[in-house]
Amino acid sequence: MTCPKYKALMMGYMDGELDEEQKKDFQDHIASCTDCTAELEEFKNLKQMTDQVTLTEPEDKIWEQYWSNIYNRVERSIGWILLSIAGIFLLIYSGFKLIEEIINDPTVDIILKVTLLALIAGLSVMFVSALRERLFIRKKDRYKDVRR
Repeated sequence: MTCPKYKALMMGYMDGELDEEQKKDFQDHIASCTDCTAELEEFKNLKQMTDQVTLTEPEDKIWEQYWSNIYNRVERSIGWILLSIAGIFLLIYSGFKLIEEIINDPTVDIILKVTLLALIAGLSVMFVSALRERLFIRKKDRYKDVRR
C-alpha cells in the first residue's frame, strides 16, 4: 500500500471504529486508489476467515491428564537431580577417603603418591577448563532458548 495515511485507517474502517468524517475520507480514497481497494479486499477475506475460526476447549479429563503429567515430570526430574547430586557427592567423598588413605600409608612409594596428586590436579584443571568453556559458550549460544 502506497498511502500511509489510509493504511492506518484501514483496520479502523473494517472494525467500524472511524468517525463519519474519517469514514467518508477513507471511502473517497478507496474509490480512487486500486492498490488500497485490493488490500482492503485482502483484509476483508482474511477477517472473514478468522471470524470463522473457533477455539475448541479441551475436556476437563484432558486438562486433568495434562496437569498430572506435568506434576509427574517435575517430580521425576527433581528425583533424578537429587539422586545424581547424592551419587556425585558419594563418589567424590569415597575418592577423597581412598586418596587420603594412600597418601597417609607409609608403605606406598612416594612416586605413586606424587603421580596420584598430579592426576588429581590434572583432572581438576581439565574440569575447571571444561566448565569455564561451557559457561562461555552458553552465554554466546544463539540456540540456547530453542526447545527441542
